[in-house]
Amino acid sequence: MSVRPKRELGQHFLADPNILDVAGRLADLRPDDVVLEVGAGLGVLTIHLADRVAHVHAVEFDRGLEATLRDALTGRENVELVIGDALALPLGELNPPPTKLVANLPYSIATPLVVESLDGLPTVTSWTVMVQREVADRLFADPDTKAYGAVSVLVGLTGERTGFHPVSRAVFRPPPNVDSALVAFRRTRDWGAELGPLKRVVQAAFGHRRKTLPNALELGGIANRARTAEALAAIGRGPDTRAEALAPAEFEALQAALR
Repeated sequence: MSVRPKRELGQHFLADPNILDVAGRLADLRPDDVVLEVGAGLGVLTIHLADRVAHVHAVEFDRGLEATLRDALTGRENVELVIGDALALPLGELNPPPTKLVANLPYSIATPLVVESLDGLPTVTSWTVMVQREVADRLFADPDTKAYGAVSVLVGLTGERTGFHPVSRAVFRPPPNVDSALVAFRRTRDWGAELGPLKRVVQAAFGHRRKTLPNALELGGIANRARTAEALAAIGRGPDTRAEALAPAEFEALQAALR
C-alpha cells in the first residue's frame, strides 16, 4: 500500500538512495554505534542505519506510518521504533543510550531539537542531520551575519563542524520548496547542567535581536539594564552592543559576568 505524504505535517520522504551513503559517510558509522533517528518516515534511512550499526532508536511522530514502518523493519531486531513527539519524549532515558544522532529532521523541529540535544543527550558525540539549507547555514554562522543566531552560538560552543553536503530538493518526494543540506558536527564539550543558564541568556538576547543587549535581556527576564551594562563592560563591550556582535565565547563570558 502506497503512503501519501501529509502536507500538514510537512512530510517529504527520501527518494534517492545515493544520499544515504553520503549521510553514512559523514556520520562515520561504526558497528558499535547506537544511533538516534528522528523522523523515520518510511524507514529508508532507518534500514540503512540498522544494517550498519549496533542499535537504532527510530522516532516517528506520525502514528499513521507505524504499520508501514513496522513492516519495513521486520526482522531487524536492532531497531526500536518509538512513536511520538521527539520534543516531548524523554530521549535522555533511551536504553542503550544513543552515541550518534543521524536524521532527516522534520523542518519544523530541526532547530529546537538540535539545541535541546546539546545538553539533553549527553551521550551523543556526533550529529549528522539533514535540515533546510537556511537552518544548515545558521548552525555555524559567523557573528555579524544575517544567519547568526542563538543556535549558532550554542552549537559553536558545543562542537565543531566535520562535514557539509548540499542536498537538492529533487531527492525528496514530494520535492519541498527549498533546498536542504546534510551537516555533520562532533561534540567538543560536555555541558552537564551548565548549558541551561547560558541557553536562557542567548535565547533572550536573540529573541529581541534588534534591541541592545541591556534592553533585550531585561525584556527576556534575565537581568535589568544596569546589571547587563555592567556585565558588558566587564567583557570589554559597550551598552549599545547587540546580540549579533558577540562571538560565542563572549556570550559565555557575559553569562559568567551576570552570574
